[in-house]
Amino acid sequence: MIRFYAPEIQTTLTLPEADSGHAVRVLRLRAGDELQAVDGRGNLFRCRLLDENHRHAAVEILEMTPLPPVWDYQLTVLVAPTKNMDRMEWLVEKLTEIGINRFVPVRCARSERKEVKVERLRKIAVSAMKQSLKATLPAIDEMTPLKTALASVTAAQRFMGYCSDAVERRLLAPSLRPGSDVAILIGPEGDFSPEEVALAIDAGFVPVTMGDNRLRTETAALVAADTVHIINQLT
Repeated sequence: MIRFYAPEIQTTLTLPEADSGHAVRVLRLRAGDELQAVDGRGNLFRCRLLDENHRHAAVEILEMTPLPPVWDYQLTVLVAPTKNMDRMEWLVEKLTEIGINRFVPVRCARSERKEVKVERLRKIAVSAMKQSLKATLPAIDEMTPLKTALASVTAAQRFMGYCSDAVERRLLAPSLRPGSDVAILIGPEGDFSPEEVALAIDAGFVPVTMGDNRLRTETAALVAADTVHIINQLT
């Protein structure tokens, strides 16, 4: 059954305009048909369509089921967006599928891209949440200067993917402690500047590597996030 995203469904008892149009005009659902909706905050709703309004389709909630994330820790991924925005859109889609709590685009000294279309990323995250049968939508932050982003992190475990051998790096997987919040920081295509590395280390971020392979920015972010989940699942 196709799921709809209705963040205010308990208050409005309607589907948002885009989902209403999809339900009525595309899927041709009719009054009396059942459907599923999620609110992005961990709740799944079984509903009955009450009318066929393609802008604000009214529903009756038949059942609400908590559907929390399968991981019990907070996972934050901070990434300097690549010049090619398609790669960032792909990353947000895949990170939402495997499961994260927060995505932060960060602006670094060597960033190829200084701005992102956050609303576009949020729409991609919504689609990925529904497709992967989740009910929790990751927070997608606005583009944030690195120093500000570092100050916003509260995770007990903080790791920085770093390419240079200028500072000692650990392997990520054995450095992880299962069961506590994690933040992953991935730099731009030209890597972090020495000043940014020092800033991140001062903020508690440990320089790490994901292995011997040289990875693109979006690949490194995805591998790091999935490594966190794998290590936690092994315990």
